[in-house]
Amino acid sequence: MAISRVWISLLLALAVVLSAPAARAEDGGAEGGEEAAAAGTEAVLTLDADNIDDAVAKHPFMVVEFYAPWCGHCKKLAPEYEKAAQELSKHDPPIVLAKVDANDDKNKPLATKYEVQGFPTLKIFRNQGKNIQEYKGPREAEGIVEYLKKQLGPASKEIKSTEDVSTFIDDKKIYIVGIFTELSGTEFTNFMEVAEKLRSDYDFGHTLHANHLPRGDAAVEKPFVRLFKPFDELVVDSKDFDVTALEKFIDASSTPKVVTFDKNPDNHPYLLKFFQSSSVKAMLFLNFSTGPFDSFNSAYYGAAEEFKDKEIKFLIGDIEASQGAFKYFKLKEDQVPLILIQESDSKKFLKSHVEPDQIVSWLKEYFDGKLSPFRKSEPIPEVNNEPVKVVVADNVHDVVFKSGKNVLVEFYAPWCGHCKKLAPILDEAAKTLQSDDDVIIAKMDATENDPPSEFEIQGYPTMYFVTPSGKTVSYDGGRTADDIVEFIRKNKETAGLATEKAGSATTESVKDEL
Repeated sequence: MAISRVWISLLLALAVVLSAPAARAEDGGAEGGEEAAAAGTEAVLTLDADNIDDAVAKHPFMVVEFYAPWCGHCKKLAPEYEKAAQELSKHDPPIVLAKVDANDDKNKPLATKYEVQGFPTLKIFRNQGKNIQEYKGPREAEGIVEYLKKQLGPASKEIKSTEDVSTFIDDKKIYIVGIFTELSGTEFTNFMEVAEKLRSDYDFGHTLHANHLPRGDAAVEKPFVRLFKPFDELVVDSKDFDVTALEKFIDASSTPKVVTFDKNPDNHPYLLKFFQSSSVKAMLFLNFSTGPFDSFNSAYYGAAEEFKDKEIKFLIGDIEASQGAFKYFKLKEDQVPLILIQESDSKKFLKSHVEPDQIVSWLKEYFDGKLSPFRKSEPIPEVNNEPVKVVVADNVHDVVFKSGKNVLVEFYAPWCGHCKKLAPILDEAAKTLQSDDDVIIAKMDATENDPPSEFEIQGYPTMYFVTPSGKTVSYDGGRTADDIVEFIRKNKETAGLATEKAGSATTESVKDEL
């Protein structure tokens, strides 16, 4: 399942933490990339819309990086990716690394086809593209090489002795082992199918001898699957070999009861999985280095246990490490300790200055439907006489949907370069239309206000046009004042027409990232 696009901004913010080892490695790795460039060779294949299909068909195993030239993380990855490509070209068989400029208009359909929702995105193409998986390994050359070598060969390694266990099973990682009476039959086939499908996410093994495993017992009834993990109960078993059930068992068992958001790289895979999940999310943020951390941690784990049968996942975060999350959720440090529930893209619940003994009761109120959603809003402007009107979360519905006007509304971020370029253009368009009483051009700072759920904000700036009858269209026209004015004049409704349409109008939502 693709990651929900609404989480991309947060995941990119997390990359500051998650990519730290790769950024440090770049200092030592740039030299190799510069040498390759000086020699006029490049081990990374450059692909585009014209040749990617041929390359996928030619290479049974290939990794493709989808990047954008302006992306800072892509620039950091480039020398490491090139070093890895040179090393892997010597492997038998060679492992091919390639790249696609997904920002090029020619290649944008490829980004859509392969569900590229952030940069850089790396995909593993197996069996001439019949099996495509997300690359979730390291971002420095040595780690890339080691990770990809493990991706070749069988998806699950046979454990024949206790020595194999010490080689294969790392007590800091998740490891999944199938224990069988014979290496054939439906159970074994299903296990291998799941291992092949999830091999880029987990390490798999299989054995005929349960006593080879840590805490193994030769008398245990086979077949079964044992999942080893470095948290919570350390070992969990399942005897359901249905493919879907096995996937669900692995997914449910491979995330800590409470995910920790800090700078420890061992927690990063669980952190990403937490934010990729479509479940309701409960997040407790506090300062790990000061205050009664132990009492909060104990109370929160107790809450996770009490509500374990609910469709909700739990995270505890250190404010020093989770600045990206604070920015995304529009939180302030003076609110901590705080607990936040993110129910959907636009609906959240918040309790600031929470005490440990209030956590369970507050969560119970949430599940009982007794809490009101939290909405962040700047104050409604007392003076709003500029050509482009300022709207905030507390008045956006009144201005955009209830004013009886045709409204072009822009959602922007103050730090966004494209938004800064657009600002004087919107001012010019608004001045041109100032005498038209049926038209309003407005703007909202989407970093300081929660945009209404009627709009899907996937990037900045994003503009929507709303008519008095309620027709809602994402603006994808030109970026000149004349273009905007022409669009509004062409698509606006008069007051009489709006009244006529009001009873039958339907809301048209056209998704677009501007």
